[in-house]
Amino acid sequence: MRIGLRIFLGYFLIVAVAALLLARVFVAEVKPGVRQAMEDTLVDTANILAELAADDFLAGRIDHGDFAKRVRALGERDVGAAIWGFRKRATTYRVYITDARGIVVFDSDGRDVGQDYSRWNDVYLTLRGRYGARSSPATQDNPDDTIMYVAAPIRDDARRVVGSLTVAKPNSAIAPFIARSQSVVMRWGFVLMGVALLIGVLVSWWLSRQIDLLRRYAHAVTAGARAPPPDAAGEFGELGRALETMRTRLEGKQYVEQYVHTLTHEMKSPLAAIRGSAELLESPPGDGTMADADRARFAGSIRGQAERLAQMIDKLLALAAVEHRQRLEKPEPVALAAIAQEAAEQCAQRLHKTGAKLLLDLEPNLPPVLGDGFLLRQALINLIENAADFSPAQGEIVLRLRRDGESQRVEVSDRGPGVPDYAVGRVFERFYSLPRPAGGSRSSGLGLCFVAEVASLHGGGAALVNRDEGGAVASLVVPG
Repeated sequence: MRIGLRIFLGYFLIVAVAALLLARVFVAEVKPGVRQAMEDTLVDTANILAELAADDFLAGRIDHGDFAKRVRALGERDVGAAIWGFRKRATTYRVYITDARGIVVFDSDGRDVGQDYSRWNDVYLTLRGRYGARSSPATQDNPDDTIMYVAAPIRDDARRVVGSLTVAKPNSAIAPFIARSQSVVMRWGFVLMGVALLIGVLVSWWLSRQIDLLRRYAHAVTAGARAPPPDAAGEFGELGRALETMRTRLEGKQYVEQYVHTLTHEMKSPLAAIRGSAELLESPPGDGTMADADRARFAGSIRGQAERLAQMIDKLLALAAVEHRQRLEKPEPVALAAIAQEAAEQCAQRLHKTGAKLLLDLEPNLPPVLGDGFLLRQALINLIENAADFSPAQGEIVLRLRRDGESQRVEVSDRGPGVPDYAVGRVFERFYSLPRPAGGSRSSGLGLCFVAEVASLHGGGAALVNRDEGGAVASLVVPG
């Protein structure tokens, strides 16, 4: 399972549990909260009515006095209220009064006058000077349909409790408000959960993307590709830069070790030739041991091997500079046709010595490519010199520039012996070289490797294949 999916599932589980608990707590608290508010209102109402009914109750006219008339008239009043979108046309209060024994002496509904209510909590507790309230089912058939009763004491002039007044209100009257509040809580709970999940998806995607960038970078480095560090933010960016620094240092150490071993191996042959020639030249002249022509030949061998070492060092330094670069720092528009002409001009003197002829076949009006003009020029010079080394005397070398799809291709072809089958896949290896025709010595084996590195640095490629009509053709492809 991918780490991004794991993060999302873990986040989803936390959010789902939190949202579920939050919704359940809020929904569970809506009903008690609303009923507590209603009970508080009933307490105030009962106490106010108890004070208003005291005079008629003490005078013995509670069932037909002014208080009774006003309370009964309340049932006929059209309230005409709109409470948060709910219409209210009539009051839902029921008021009944008991004497000190708990016998009902007034009932706004007129149905329980004379009944003994002394055992109901609202009456029982109030007559004993305590807070009296109860919630009872309206009918036995539906225990969920309850009515809340809150009582207040009726006192005489001596402040003794002589009766109780109870205000009753069905809980069903506030059920719409409770249902709407619960619906709002649940709806916003789902919205909150949806927003939290969306944030979780975005965060998981972001984390997965940063980790995937680091993973791709690690795979690219493992494969030996030129990969820039991931452009990540925060700690991921810092980690990417740390990995890039670590990779650079490790590659630098391995690069030096590899080059020291390879260079040591490649230098043994010319150094052995120089040492042998020098030992022979150390013999005194004129003793008959060595002719002057041999001395000249050994001196020429020393000079040639020294030039070979110098050439190897120069090309090795150039190759190391290219291999060390991970990307082109400031690529500029470069016209490959102009670069090809400049490379041909720089190789003219060497081609004149070998007698080879260089023909240019450049497609006109090609757009410039983004790259490093110096590196591209050196790569083309290496291709031309390599072709000159394998061309026969007075041989013909052709440098072509063509559009190749979304890229531009430079080809350098010769009419030499071509590349042996066993060497076709190794010609771009570092220090790998083939003997030149007509007994020529091997080269440094760094020219074609330099070409391949320049092509890779520009996002292109290099190849060397044999021609059907004889000879070989080396190509350099650059995007653009």
